[in-house]
Amino acid sequence: MTNQENEQKRNIKKTARYLAVDILEKTEKQGSYSNLLLNHSIEKNKLGSADSGLLTELVYGTIQRRMTLDYFLSPFIQENKKLEMWVRNLLRISVYQMVYLDKVPLHAVLFEAGEIAKRKGHIGISKLVNGVLRNAERKGFPSFSEIADPVTRLSIEISMPQWLVEKLIDQIGIEKTEELGYAILEPSKVSGRVNEKFLTRAEAIDALEEAGLEAYESEVSPVGIIVERGNLAHSPLYQSGQLTVQDESSMLVAPALQLAPHDLVLDACAAPGGKTTHIASYLDAGLGGKVVALDLHAHKTKLIEANAQRMHVDQVVETKTMDARKVDEVFEDGLFDRILVDAPCSGLGLMRRKPDIKYTKTKADFKNLQRIQLEILDSVAKKVKECGIIVYSTCTITEEENFGTVTAFLKEHPAFELVAFPVDERLQESVHNDCLQIYPHEYGTDGFFISCLQRKKEV
Repeated sequence: MTNQENEQKRNIKKTARYLAVDILEKTEKQGSYSNLLLNHSIEKNKLGSADSGLLTELVYGTIQRRMTLDYFLSPFIQENKKLEMWVRNLLRISVYQMVYLDKVPLHAVLFEAGEIAKRKGHIGISKLVNGVLRNAERKGFPSFSEIADPVTRLSIEISMPQWLVEKLIDQIGIEKTEELGYAILEPSKVSGRVNEKFLTRAEAIDALEEAGLEAYESEVSPVGIIVERGNLAHSPLYQSGQLTVQDESSMLVAPALQLAPHDLVLDACAAPGGKTTHIASYLDAGLGGKVVALDLHAHKTKLIEANAQRMHVDQVVETKTMDARKVDEVFEDGLFDRILVDAPCSGLGLMRRKPDIKYTKTKADFKNLQRIQLEILDSVAKKVKECGIIVYSTCTITEEENFGTVTAFLKEHPAFELVAFPVDERLQESVHNDCLQIYPHEYGTDGFFISCLQRKKEV
């Protein structure tokens, strides 16, 4: 390659499609989080709203449907043909546009795919990419009906590893697994929690609409709102701490603690602080109310503090940088009225917002995570008062990490019992064995699990 050609490559304009290929490669090769790479790329390249929107669509859409896109491409790529990762991702984003983005003209997809191939590779790769896409456009993509096995077919249709599809079928059946799979392919909603110390939900919606955002009430949480259009984090209400960005299902955790203004609360796994600040909104410093928020990393406890200050609840929030599994070594027994263990988990309830998750988890993760979850619960068990409550919650949907962890804890801690907690009538169908298990397809939220463990009164 000549010096002139190298110089041309260094000076190329990095379009949304070009950046999408880079992000997808880093996500797959380095295990980086696509959402963080996406935000960094938008800021670094100073993309406008249209390019930011296209880049976001291409990255999330291609990751969400990666297995489906590979199936569509399979007839047009020789089995023994080894493609560089960036070339495969260029083909994926191109097919994604051809199949799922009706408003993007075919000539634009083909032209830019060829240009990116030349810039990142050479003319030979450009010809290969163009040939694959032209061939696919001419012959059409294979039908899912060509896949004989129904579980394999569903796995390809919803782009979810087959072992995970089989696991979900065992839990909720094939029809609900299909509903869940298609639901997480839809864009996630942006939701926020209103700080009712400052304004009502209706007042918040009015204020957001005055600021140019379209918002409406959540049906899942009485303090939640959904934003259809506009950036919630850039709104005056967010900046002034009158609301915060939080998923609807996550807003159900603090109410499950059944808090009183004077309660002393431990939030054992607190970062980034959404649930901490929600807990704090129920507490009164004048009456002795306080939430002690823990995280393993100092930069994350600083994030909790920043959120508490922005939400004007820092007077009842205290942070400590420590491992939640070491709680037994730091706090005296029977100190806390309420304890929240929003435990480290596989995060499979977040597959709509973080599609990378479904490809990176393995069966072994569930047992390893349950071990950590039980270590944290065991550490905090003695720290709650008699008749006090430990709320155990996760943002996952696997039985091992949810009811399985609760059952294992109760077996080793007979001083506790699983108790019911107030749940809105609209969510009653998601209550099983006195636990709330929300799946992503049920209410359009993250998947979430909430349980309430009460320490019995000694006799």
